Amino acid sequence: MKNTWDLSFLYKGFEDEAFAADLARWPEMIDEQKALLDADLPVLTKLEKLVDSMEALSVLSGRVGSFVGMTLATEAGHPVAQQYSDKLSLIRNRSRLVGSGITRFVGSIGNLEELIAQSEKLQAVAFALRDMQESAKHTIPADIEPWLLEMSLSGGSAFSQLRGKLESNQTVEFRGQSLPLAAVRGMAYDGDPAVRRDAYEAEIASYRKIELPMSYCLNAVKMEARTMAKAKGYPTVLDMTLASSRMDRETLEAMIGAIREYLPHFRRYLKAKARYLGHENGLPFYDLFAPVGKASKAYTIEDAREVLLREMGKFTPEMAKFIDNAFEQRWIDVYPREGKRGGAFCSGMHAYDRSLVLTNYQGSFSDISTLAHELGHAWHNRCLAGLPTLMIHTPMPLAETASIFNETMLSHQVLANATEAEQFTLLEASLMESTQTCVDILSRYLFETEVIDTRADHAMTVDELKDCMLRAQDATYGDGLDKDVRHPYMWACKSHYYSSGLNFYNFPYAFGELFGKGVFAQYLKEGDAFVPKYCQLLRSCGSGTIADVAASVGIDVRSADFWRASLEVIKGEIDRFCDLCSKA
Repeated sequence: MKNTWDLSFLYKGFEDEAFAADLARWPEMIDEQKALLDADLPVLTKLEKLVDSMEALSVLSGRVGSFVGMTLATEAGHPVAQQYSDKLSLIRNRSRLVGSGITRFVGSIGNLEELIAQSEKLQAVAFALRDMQESAKHTIPADIEPWLLEMSLSGGSAFSQLRGKLESNQTVEFRGQSLPLAAVRGMAYDGDPAVRRDAYEAEIASYRKIELPMSYCLNAVKMEARTMAKAKGYPTVLDMTLASSRMDRETLEAMIGAIREYLPHFRRYLKAKARYLGHENGLPFYDLFAPVGKASKAYTIEDAREVLLREMGKFTPEMAKFIDNAFEQRWIDVYPREGKRGGAFCSGMHAYDRSLVLTNYQGSFSDISTLAHELGHAWHNRCLAGLPTLMIHTPMPLAETASIFNETMLSHQVLANATEAEQFTLLEASLMESTQTCVDILSRYLFETEVIDTRADHAMTVDELKDCMLRAQDATYGDGLDKDVRHPYMWACKSHYYSSGLNFYNFPYAFGELFGKGVFAQYLKEGDAFVPKYCQLLRSCGSGTIADVAASVGIDVRSADFWRASLEVIKGEIDRFCDLCSKA
């Protein structure tokens, strides 16, 4: 089994004539779209033609952009890919300008509903058109938009790319070896406590080499976010993010309020794990991901494949076939290596009905859970297959539904047949993930909120950023973490803070964790009858607001009780883990 992904379904390489042809065709299609927008045509005719042009442009731009982006994700220093990435930034800016023009055009249509009723083509993308009409209220004024977008190339976008370069090329001196940062971070899961501690200390030391440029990158990205929110007429960056997420503050506040209520239980888990590992003052950060119990083991990627096929296939045989095909067709780039970005992600190729998954697999059960998570995204993409491109844009919070559902299902299935010793290990792995997506995510939300607010006054220094991060960790982890051994550089570690145009890339994970568990609870109640409902839920994620999509399976996301019910599931796992911990 080959463990790097295969991009040949897109192009054979950068020398492929098809790549050159598509790259040349992309700007031409933008010009044609602009000419169509300016043409003197009946409104219905123009709107239908624009829908067709947006579909075609999305397919071509997705193909070219994915080939360049996926190449750089695994080869950060690829000189040809980087040159093309710079070119694509300019092309995308041109496309954004025309896209804004289309949004303004849709916003100007006073009888949009009448036109939708007259056209099957428009009915197929009705929600997207209505969403564009609402978004038109927040488009940047046409006379300044070109300048703002062009400035972003040397602003937020450039600093975001710089941060990616810094991380991908960062090496860490660990026990006499120079290793990729991602590989050293992966040692946090190692069974040897000395390895975990030494890796943590080496990682922290390594950030000192890049802390200053990282701080400049973060300050630049967040200042641009403030500027763009003002230009679009939003009161705050958070309001802008919620609007793009199709989520309201009532939902966000209900969720965060419930998480705050349950922080003492998460801290109880952390302190129990700390005592088990021999720590008296809470868990040191380097042991957050430490495996516990005697049942912990290393899994080869072949083992992981077997576990996923067996356990996920219990949900539906189609899921097992889907996962097997992902391995067989080389959708997955498995192992860490120099020049490859850290973490994990899934990128959908809608026109090809396939997805590409990047992981940095090192053999823990958590790594298998990560694979299940990313393949959940891929399954979501499969459920969207055949829809118009305008109808597949899932808001960030709902985008985590299938991934968390998969993680929860994997844990549930494995625990069902586990011995008490195995339960201890598996429960801890599950709680480790839940703590990250609730407690750590809340700390990131608090941190980003303060950075954005402070940025109105001044650029934060490295020391200010470190202090802010430690205070955010104190507010969330509390005495669950050793106050002297936390992670002041989590702001440099997490790429999500640096995504230009994508802010508060944190609370969607908490939403996904708890919403996914709530949806899984529905599955446990209804059994096989829920499978088609679940797949339809995923298919509808681009077709409504978060509240409406959730309501389709009987969930009220504006109610704190829903979030409490999901957190009660985690609390039950904490109770069981603490009980087993006392016996170990």
